[in-house]
Amino acid sequence: ILGVYKSVRDYVLFTDKRFIAVNVQGITGKKQDITSMPYKAITCFSIETAGTIDLDSELEIYISAVGKVRFEFSGRSDIVEIGRMISQNIFK
Repeated sequence: ILGVYKSVRDYVLFTDKRFIAVNVQGITGKKQDITSMPYKAITCFSIETAGTIDLDSELEIYISAVGKVRFEFSGRSDIVEIGRMISQNIFK
């Protein structure tokens, strides 16, 4: 495990082989949608850092045969480090 980053309810986990997105659903949060994708499926990605007024950072990942996946992180998350992890593992 290289890192785990949480938004309000959802989170994304990065390993050395893939990333795993967990989408918490429902009022109680007991229902979860878990998606596991290898880095080699990523065709491109973009990051948006947090600003002064907009405190959330964003990650968009474009995956072949799936489309775009978007994550929002709190201002505490190091979005640049997330981008670095993806860049280092995308061509393994």
